[in-house]
Amino acid sequence: MKTRLLGGIAALIVAIIGTVLLVTYVQNADKRALADTETETVYVVEKNIAAGTGVDKMAGAVVKKEVPKLAIAAGAITDLSAVDQKVTAVALMPGEQLLSTRLVDAGAFLGPSRVQVPAGMQEITLKLPIERVVGGKVAAGDTVGVFLSVDDTGGKSAGTQLTFHKVLVTAAQFSNGSAAKSQDAQAEGDKTAGALTAKKAPAPDDTYLITLARNSSDAERIVFATEFGNVYLSKEPVNAVEATSGVVSSARLFR
Repeated sequence: MKTRLLGGIAALIVAIIGTVLLVTYVQNADKRALADTETETVYVVEKNIAAGTGVDKMAGAVVKKEVPKLAIAAGAITDLSAVDQKVTAVALMPGEQLLSTRLVDAGAFLGPSRVQVPAGMQEITLKLPIERVVGGKVAAGDTVGVFLSVDDTGGKSAGTQLTFHKVLVTAAQFSNGSAAKSQDAQAEGDKTAGALTAKKAPAPDDTYLITLARNSSDAERIVFATEFGNVYLSKEPVNAVEATSGVVSSARLFR
């Protein structure tokens, strides 16, 4: 009986020793694999990092890691203090190297609900109800068709026309100024995106702020239609056919 007990204890000890040796071997596998490889220490993303996060606030989301020099991406960060005044331009995923090309000055970060205004253009913001912005499904970076519709009291100038094609949307927000969330962002949690969607509870008055990039003369015409008529936006991607029958009036409506 004692012999069996001692044999069992010995087997258990051997198993424990074997497990410890195996774990140690596995833990040192990376070091052995890199033993004859030239490496460099860079920062690697360990947790999801949202766009706009300051480098000074991501210490717990990135770790230093030895990476073979042949696998180091251009612009890999080796010293956080050198970029501590910058923020992430895009969301970062676990496993990727922290790159300087994905960091921008805090003042240059436009956020996921805005895009850069093209040179020579100016921005104009329209407050529109949901049915005039494709059910609210318009995002910063989309291009839209702009319909101008005016009905004067005399009726001589009444008409509707798809006047501007592929107009860039530089911002898409709820009427209270807060950025909306896309359906994908809602599914993932609190990640902010630029799309407007009817599935998110809109502002109390069911209106949105849509900012367009346009030259000054076109902006004047859009403002006039907003003041004395109505403006509608269609989603018009770059491959959409640009076609219009001209100004549609009551006289031409049923032709």
